[in-house]
Amino acid sequence: MSGRGSALLGLGAALAAAAPIAAVYGARDGLLTLGLLAALGTPALVLAHAARARRRRLGSPRRQLALGIAIAVGQLVVAVGAGIALMFVSAHDALAIGAVTGFAVVVAVRAVQLMGGGVVDDAERMRRDLIAAVSHDLRTPITSLRLLTEAITDDVVDSETKRAYLGQMSTHLNAMSALIDDLFELSRLEAGDIAWSLEQVRLEELVGETVEAMRVQADARNVEVRAELPPGLRPAHGDPEKLQRVLFNLIQNAIRHTPADGSVVVRARPAGDAVEIEVADTGDGIVAEERERVFEPFFRGGAQAARPSNGAGLGLAISRAIVEAHGGRIWLEDAPRGTRVRFSLPSR
Repeated sequence: MSGRGSALLGLGAALAAAAPIAAVYGARDGLLTLGLLAALGTPALVLAHAARARRRRLGSPRRQLALGIAIAVGQLVVAVGAGIALMFVSAHDALAIGAVTGFAVVVAVRAVQLMGGGVVDDAERMRRDLIAAVSHDLRTPITSLRLLTEAITDDVVDSETKRAYLGQMSTHLNAMSALIDDLFELSRLEAGDIAWSLEQVRLEELVGETVEAMRVQADARNVEVRAELPPGLRPAHGDPEKLQRVLFNLIQNAIRHTPADGSVVVRARPAGDAVEIEVADTGDGIVAEERERVFEPFFRGGAQAARPSNGAGLGLAISRAIVEAHGGRIWLEDAPRGTRVRFSLPSR
């Protein structure tokens, strides 16, 4: 149902609720009821449609559905308040309360349908994308392994070439193993099947260690990588190993998409009861129409957003799942040049 259809549904529900009021208490009270209900229902349905259109920004399907339920519950609460306000219609208030509650139920059900339908659509699209991507990522190494195995078993190559082929086979097997491990980790994260040891994490140490570990890879591509953290930054609350995995993924991705003589900078700053960490690069950036999907598993964008052949393509998706499991969020910050990925973590 379109936005116009939802508006007509809301108006019809308001008319249905106002009709018995008008029949029992008069046209004036019926029109008053109609006006109040239309004013209540329209914002809720507009909000539900707006949320559905921007549902990818909300993160996981669980959060999307939670927003739909929140809109529905909010509508019910407001409707009850309106019902109390309508008690002056008559001494017999049961009819007014019943009409308002019935209207609220109709609008609430529609709000949940909008968000729930979006979650189902996203889940189906992600399932198809997942199958296609996994099939693609497995087909290449399996084909190579078959050809290499046939060459070795048919004795058409000498001993030195066999050793080289065995090394290539090991590379393909490691890539397949990494893909399976990432898929397993992502499924556990999204299912909430995690048991972490949370502690106060000193970001100066964590970021410093991670940047130093990535310096060799950055130097190989002639990219500068550095950390810019303010003194006295309060610690974050989380699992240091998992948070370092997020930093590794973001810095590695930034280095990979930054041309020679470019730079990757890791920053952090307090933000209320949280701390925000940012990884910024001087690459070509991400086009506007792909920004909302970069954290989806296996998303393939344009030439600059395409995932590399030596990666499983799950780094950003795993990073988002880890951050959200910590109670934070991750997003793309606007940047005049390059890409700035920022995520927040609770600091208490």
